[in-house]
Amino acid sequence: MLQYEQATEAAAVIRKHTDRRPEVAIVLGSGLGDLVADLKDAIAIPYAEIPHFARSTVVGHAGRLLIGLLENVPVVVMQGRFHFYEGYALQMITLPVRVMSLLGAKTLIVTNAAGGVNPQYRPGDFMLIRDHINMPGLAGANPLVGANEERFGLRFPPLAHAYDAQLRKLAHSVAQSYPEITLHEGVYTMVAGPSFETSAELRFLRTIGTDAVGMSTVPEVIVARHMQMRVLGLSLITNLATGEETEEVNHTEVLTTADAARPKFANLARGIVRGIANYSPS
Repeated sequence: MLQYEQATEAAAVIRKHTDRRPEVAIVLGSGLGDLVADLKDAIAIPYAEIPHFARSTVVGHAGRLLIGLLENVPVVVMQGRFHFYEGYALQMITLPVRVMSLLGAKTLIVTNAAGGVNPQYRPGDFMLIRDHINMPGLAGANPLVGANEERFGLRFPPLAHAYDAQLRKLAHSVAQSYPEITLHEGVYTMVAGPSFETSAELRFLRTIGTDAVGMSTVPEVIVARHMQMRVLGLSLITNLATGEETEEVNHTEVLTTADAARPKFANLARGIVRGIANYSPS
């Protein structure tokens, strides 16, 4: 079955649960799924009940799609995502973005937990993604490889300005209202995982201009831009990843840092969504 037919079938099943048309799509990264507690009048659908959706297999990813109101804005939220390292094809990983767009979402907020390659970053800080790197040998693939579906978008979508500048300006404005939030802006690099990077790899990433590194996000952004969605990318810095030999990290540490950052993340996310309701691109 072609991906367009898969996406329309999945969207049709979701519409049987609700007639609400979301304006904003949100992908919640590792440990950030508790934002769904702030949704009002929400319905939750396990991924297992949605045709052609993969299954989340990673701790910290609940595996549900929710549709409800956040700050009185209709949203659709992925509580947990799929990863390349779980063995899924990139087309399957990104299918939910296709579906959320078909449901009506015009803006994608994509979040992740990331290592701070920039030595000025500290665990618990946030980083707006200004740009990304997805090089062969790092993640090494593109979800648009294969026959192009014109009903989704152009064969060669531009990514030079993938991350919306006005949405980043909005996020900075929200962060200024919360002194406890430190919000940077930088370049995110996706690596395939699931192993964390070697010290030499991290030093290489610093050399090519990386500020934060993770194992997700880029495929979803490529597909969102293919479908002409506006994109805001937000990384929670969960650990130092500068390449110093004394640095060690594990997934438990990532989740612990994410858990501690929950109130800050919720305030930031709610403010951004509230602002999007009044946002119009120039």
